[in-house]
Amino acid sequence: MTTTPAPSPAGIADAAAFMAELRRLKRWSGLSFRQLDRRAAAAGDTLPYSTASTMLGKDRLPRPELLVAFVKACGVADDDLRVWQTCHAGIAARQAGRSRPPAPDAPPVAVPAALPPRARRSFTPVTIIAATALVIASLTGAGLAGGLSDTSDTEVHVLIDSRG
Repeated sequence: MTTTPAPSPAGIADAAAFMAELRRLKRWSGLSFRQLDRRAAAAGDTLPYSTASTMLGKDRLPRPELLVAFVKACGVADDDLRVWQTCHAGIAARQAGRSRPPAPDAPPVAVPAALPPRARRSFTPVTIIAATALVIASLTGAGLAGGLSDTSDTEVHVLIDSRG
């Protein structure tokens, strides 16, 4: 880090300018994305280096918890962190069409240290076999029994157990 004061978003009114200031903050810190990742982890925050890199490559606002982890990892003091949060909230409010941003003296929003991983749907072998059978039956135009004639009114029902 340098001895010059950290960049501040005070007075910024749009997302593109806010993101430009975040890029300036990263340059000011003098840290690589991997170093920021390690500093955030040491502070109990989650800031994958690839996510931070992607975030700075765009001109849209990051999620609040990502902003907090990034700004803290860059070495910004708590008082200045509140300025970043307030400015972020004000821009987000304007983008959402709300009439006014939160008051500057409003307490910072509590942000969880880490978000739970996204629920992942797992497919059981029974589900996969049933889906495969359904696809084969629909592609061949025949019933699962195989010996049905084209004039038959037979319906094929495939039950899929999704309880896993």
